[in-house]
Amino acid sequence: MQQSNLNKFKQLPTTSFILLLYIAALAASTAWAGPPFITDDPETVEYQHGEFYIASQYANDKDGKAGTLPHFEFNYGVIPDVQLHLLVPLAFVHPDGGPTDYGLGDTEVGVKYRFIHESETTPQIGIFPIAHVPTGDSDLGLGSGHVPTLLPIWAQKSWGPWTTYGGGGYWINPGAENKNFWQLGWLGQREITKSLTLGTELFYFGKDTDDGRDRTGYNIGGIFNLTENHHILFSAGSDIAGDNRFSAYAGYQWTFGSHEEDKK
Repeated sequence: MQQSNLNKFKQLPTTSFILLLYIAALAASTAWAGPPFITDDPETVEYQHGEFYIASQYANDKDGKAGTLPHFEFNYGVIPDVQLHLLVPLAFVHPDGGPTDYGLGDTEVGVKYRFIHESETTPQIGIFPIAHVPTGDSDLGLGSGHVPTLLPIWAQKSWGPWTTYGGGGYWINPGAENKNFWQLGWLGQREITKSLTLGTELFYFGKDTDDGRDRTGYNIGGIFNLTENHHILFSAGSDIAGDNRFSAYAGYQWTFGSHEEDKK
């Protein structure tokens, strides 16, 4: 990208990073808590079970557009209450007045650990540290060029068809003019039918650069179960206070696991 285009879109690396933050919150469990929302949950994929996603993310703010087309996500329960996470995006960025760049984005890795199980009176609680490996070209705005890391804690409680979860964490955000910041979020969802669940969330990001600003926003979305193992996920929203005009997520999820474990 030419320097003139970088000047027109001076927030390009930040915009790409915020988009990756959206994606970072999309790790889920077989009961769907997480995707297609930013706010995550403590529920891990069951032991010897896995999830595979093909999805796309889109964001539009005052400086341009960015997204993934597509990204691939894989979660697997390696031992009870411990889940490994990998997300590999093919990202695009289109600054206002500039060209569109497309290629490999930063790769996300993480480990989720649930240390308190839900009971009738207490929520389940877990941690899910994640890091972005700088595999994307930072000169094109496809990656940050650093290793930002999120250290969060999440809680979840269910009552019949209703589930609520949320929490937050601290982003360690290295790089010139970057700032460490907090991410918070909470979500409520309801099982409408056996095939459809709908939910809405509120989220907050502190400013991640010296000249940035705090962001507060919302998303509305859901999941449609095609079969027991095949699912369609979707959401859309915008900032209430911030620069993001519109963001959206659409994806396909395949869940799989050990039949022997299912029988137990």
